[in-house]
Amino acid sequence: MYSTLATFWRKMGGYLQWRILWIFHSKFILGTSAVVFDNDGRILLLRHRFWKSGSWGLPSGYAISGETIEQTVQRELKEETGYEVHVERLLRIKSGFKLRLEITFVARLTGGTQLLDPKEIIEAEFFNLNNLPDGLIPSHKELILQSISPVSNLHKANGLVI
Repeated sequence: MYSTLATFWRKMGGYLQWRILWIFHSKFILGTSAVVFDNDGRILLLRHRFWKSGSWGLPSGYAISGETIEQTVQRELKEETGYEVHVERLLRIKSGFKLRLEITFVARLTGGTQLLDPKEIIEAEFFNLNNLPDGLIPSHKELILQSISPVSNLHKANGLVI
């Protein structure tokens, strides 16, 4: 019976297989964030309108259909801050709250002019590592520290941290 089912599955083709998998499996939200460095080694932090008052954190956002996760980071940064970045490497993948997957990258500022989206961003500023602001979200501080850790730079394969 199982071999008949496997044969039938293989003959279905990719599109129909994908549709069946879509129907019967959980759907996830894909969230991204980035530790963005400028040329002076400073880190971009934002005050977001929807976060707790006084909080600072990393640029973040959610993927939309049809884009890569690297494109999500680039789009979100451009929309929220006006900045352009190059995604350098994967920093962390974490399962988030319920059906959310959180992916964090290390990125480098490559251009753009600060133009904040007032619907979402209150303030954006680059900070030196030794002068991070009060109110920095603790989990974002951990990501910043992880991004500069020599260990996080040792285990790379094709640009991905493993």
